[in-house]
Formats: sequence, C-alpha cells, structure tokens
Amino acid sequence: MSHHFDTKLAREEPSLNVNDLYLFEGSPGTTVMLMTVNPDVGLSAPDTLHVEGLYAFRFDLNADAREEVAFKFRFGEPRHAEGNEDVHIQKFQVLRATGNSFGGLAGEVLLEGETEKISGTSGVRAFAGIAADMFAPNGSGMHAFLTAFYEEHRYDATVFQHGLNSFANRNVTAIVLEVPNDMIGRGRVHCWATASLVGHAPEVQIQRWGLPLITHFFPNDPDGQEMKERFNASQPSDDVASFSRFFFDFSEKMTTYAMSAVNPAEYGKQIAARLCPVTLPYELGTPAAFDRARFNGRPLADDVMDVMLTLVSNTPIEDGAVPDRKRIRSEFPYVAPPYTKEEQMGVSPIHQPPKK
Repeated sequence: MSHHFDTKLAREEPSLNVNDLYLFEGSPGTTVMLMTVNPDVGLSAPDTLHVEGLYAFRFDLNADAREEVAFKFRFGEPRHAEGNEDVHIQKFQVLRATGNSFGGLAGEVLLEGETEKISGTSGVRAFAGIAADMFAPNGSGMHAFLTAFYEEHRYDATVFQHGLNSFANRNVTAIVLEVPNDMIGRGRVHCWATASLVGHAPEVQIQRWGLPLITHFFPNDPDGQEMKERFNASQPSDDVASFSRFFFDFSEKMTTYAMSAVNPAEYGKQIAARLCPVTLPYELGTPAAFDRARFNGRPLADDVMDVMLTLVSNTPIEDGAVPDRKRIRSEFPYVAPPYTKEEQMGVSPIHQPPKK
C-alpha cells in the first residue's frame, strides 16, 4: 500500500485506489504486470472491484512518456461465492489496446475469467483476487520523518529505530497479468498503472501509480491535497512541466537538512530527472530489481521503502520493516496467499470501511 487513499474519490471508493505496481519476468519469454487495489481489504475495504472501473497497465515504448500499448481489466457485477457470503466473485475481461484504442473500453479481448481463479489462453494468464500485502512500511517512523521535515525543517532518521511493519498481516486485492514479451514490445519500456471510471460518460482517471511513495514524499506538504488530485488525474507526459519542481525542491531541502550532498541543488536536479516522468522502467526479459542504483521493474520481494528513503535523503536509511517474503509464490499468480482471519486476529482496520 505504498499509495493509499491519495484522492478524495479513492478514499470513498477503495477499489479505485491503486496501491502498488510490480513488473518482473514471469515464465520464460513473458512479463508479469501486477497492481494492487483495495487497501486493507476485508478490514478497511470491501473485497469487490468497481463495475464501472477500468484497471489498466500502460506502456511507453519509445521514452516519450505516452502510452503505445495498454492492458485493461474490467469487472462484472459481484455475486456471493458458493457457501460463503463473506466472499464475492466477479467475472472479468482483459483487453489489449494499441493505436487509437486507448480510451475507455476499446481494445482487443485477450481473455475472460473470474476472480479468485487463474485464467489463461494462448500464452496469456490472468488472476484477480485477495492477496497478502507485500509493501512493508514503518508508518509511525515515516510520519515522524515527514513531520520533522515539513514542520521542523530538519532531518531525523532516528525515528526509524523501532521498526515495525504497519501493514503486517494485511491484505489487498491483486490484479495480475502475464503476457508474452512481444505483446508489449522490445527492450526498455516504461510502465504505469491507472484506475479510471468508465460507463455512460468518457473515461475519468482516478489514480495513477508509476513509482512507490511519490505522493507521500513530494506533494505531501500540509497544503498538498490539491496537488495530489492534479497529479493523479494527469499523465506522465505532464510530469516534467507540472511536477518536477516539487521533486527538486523536496530533495534539495532534505539533503540540505541532512548535510548529505556537497551541492543540494544539483542533487535535487538529479532526483527530479530520475523520478520524472513518474513511470517504472524495465528491460523486458531481464531479472527485475528495484534498488538505489537502478530501477529495473519491481519484484514482489524488494524493500522499496528503504530504497526511496535512501534516495531522497542521499543517506542510507533502513526503516526496520521488511516484506513477508516467505509467503510469495514461485509460480503464477506469484502473489502471496492472503492472511487468514486467524492470522489477522488483533489487527485493527487502518481506516473505517466506507459506508454503503
């Protein structure tokens, strides 16, 4: 849940809240794209996906921060699972869009399936269902770190000394797609995920995700909600002009307070250039790794919180919280099985579930 409840509508409708994006090598010759939504599903959010929602993985193939191919999921009306009224099942459809078919529900149908089951055809596999959350943050430490920065104008990494995973034993809804590489493209690509509303009106983008913690670090000052709304409604092609100055400002100030850069202004420029446009780069057909030296996709096991904290401060930081790697599957759909009710005993909701 590296992004959760970013926008007003995402707070009202958690199924449209994109928490995280992962991108990595699957079975030989394939790429796996995986997004999570419904933060803290089962405790803070329902287990359904929006019937007028469109969940898309978008790929830039020529480094212009505009999509050349997209893979979209749409979901049908929920029904109760047989013998279990606490679990819902929804049919879904996966579309591939290129050329002039990016908008709305346009595109070629790749496959159809049902949630909580693996579906596949012609080298394509899809899954949508509840899974354990692999993002591990020290939430209280992060809050104290940003409070020191914004309100006290200082750097304080000692707040991470008592490392606890705020999202331990919490679940999310995972949307997973594995496709042959040639369905995407060749070489280095840039990916981002979006959740939109479609239906009787033109598509309206609710949230986008390209890199972890972006809207928590950068447009997260006390007056930053309007900026978050603008960022989530925009496209990566807007980022350099509209948001790079905020990336620069944050990193310049952070390294000034931390006394961790010889030239904080120059470091701020480097960070703004690296993070903007806000997309996840990946060399198709290579092992994924998300670390300070290089972003190359994002596997499920990498501790991106430490990477981003270290990057923005130019100082090694470990927040003490790590992903529950032992749960990750080695085969499709790769996501970790959800935590059971027994494993969640004593776990309180992060937010009150929205009223229906």
